[in-house]
Amino acid sequence: MNKLRNSQLWQLILANARELLREPAVLFWGIGFPILMSIGLGAAFTKKKDVTVTIAVIGHNHLLHSQQDSVSVIRTFLLKNKAVLIIGKDGTISRELNVPDEKLGGTTYIFRELNWNTAMTMLKRGNLNLVIDENQGHLRYNFDPMNPDAQLIYLKFSKLMNDPDLIIRPSETEIQPLTVTGTRYIDFLIPGLVCMGVMMSCMWGVSYDIIEKRSKKLLRRMVATPMKRSNFLVALITVRISMNFVESGLLVLFAWLVFHITIQGSIPALLLFFISGNAAFAGIAVFLSCNTSKTEIGNGLINLVSMPMMVLSGIFFSYHNFPAWSIPAIQKFPLTMMADGVRSIFIEGAGFAEIIVPSVIMLTIGVIFFTAGLKIFKWH
Repeated sequence: MNKLRNSQLWQLILANARELLREPAVLFWGIGFPILMSIGLGAAFTKKKDVTVTIAVIGHNHLLHSQQDSVSVIRTFLLKNKAVLIIGKDGTISRELNVPDEKLGGTTYIFRELNWNTAMTMLKRGNLNLVIDENQGHLRYNFDPMNPDAQLIYLKFSKLMNDPDLIIRPSETEIQPLTVTGTRYIDFLIPGLVCMGVMMSCMWGVSYDIIEKRSKKLLRRMVATPMKRSNFLVALITVRISMNFVESGLLVLFAWLVFHITIQGSIPALLLFFISGNAAFAGIAVFLSCNTSKTEIGNGLINLVSMPMMVLSGIFFSYHNFPAWSIPAIQKFPLTMMADGVRSIFIEGAGFAEIIVPSVIMLTIGVIFFTAGLKIFKWH
C-alpha cells in the first residue's frame, strides 16, 4: 500500500513538473527574464575600472590653440596635459584627455566645444552631466546638484584644475545649479513611461486578446458571420488606441500637477507622433497574434518582443550607457524611436520638422506588420 502511494506521489510530481516545464511563459519569466535583465542592466551600469565622461565647454575657442586669442585656463590646462585635438566631419571640436589612476581606475575626459543650447539638449538626453563656461579666467561649473554622477565629475575635474603645477590657474570658480526646464530625471522619465505604456497596452490589449479569443474558440464562431478580418482588427485597434490616449493623458496630467512637468514643444506634433507610435505597435501586435492559438506561446512571443525594448530603449535611463557598438541598433527599435521623439517634444521644444521622419517610419512599420498579419490571419 505504501509502495502504491509512493508511486502515485512520484507520478503526480512528474506530471506537475512536465506541465510546468511545457509552459514557455514560466521558462521565460523564471529563467530567461532575469538573465536578460542582468545582461542589459549589467552592460549599462557595471562600472569599469577606466571610465569615459563627456564635459561640454561653452564655445569661445577654448579648445583650439591660437596665439591671437586671449589666454584660456581650460586651453592651457589641456595643452599642458597633451590632450588630443579631434575635429569631427561636421566641424565639431573636442579634445580627449586620459588621466590614469592605478588605484581607482583611470578617467578619459572628452571635452566638446558647444553652444549653450546644444549643451542643454545633450544634457536633457543624458549624454553629458557637466557644462563649463569660462570668462576671462573665471570658471563656472553648471550641473544638477541632485545628480550624483555630475557631482563626482565636478569634484574630480575641479581637483585637476587646482593643480599647483599649472602655470595659469582659475582666478575664480563658481558652481551654478542648473534650473533649465527639462533637465530633471523626472522630465526624462515621464515621456519614457508614456511610450512604454503604449507598447505594453498594444502588446497585451491587442495581441494577447486575439490569442485568448482564438484559444477559447470565440473567433471560430465569427467565421460564420459576414464580418471582414480587417474590420475586426481595426475595431480592436481603435478601441485600444483610444484607451491609450486616456491612460497617457492621465499620466501626463498627474505629472503636471505633482511634478510641474510641461510640454515645451508642439502639442499637435505630439498627437501625430503619438498616433504613429500606436500604429507601429498595433501592427506588430496583430502580426504576433495572427496565427497562434496557445496563450503560452503568445506570452512568450509578446515578452520576446517587448522585454528587450523595455530594457534597452532608454525608458528608465539613457541608452548611451550601453556599449557604443550597440547604440546604432538600439536606436532602430520602435520603442527607442518613439521615446526619443516624445522626449524631444516634451523637453526640447521639438515640432513637426523634427518628428516628421520618425513618424513616417513608425507608420510604415505599423502598416507593413498589419498587412502581413492580416494576410496570414487565422480565425481558428
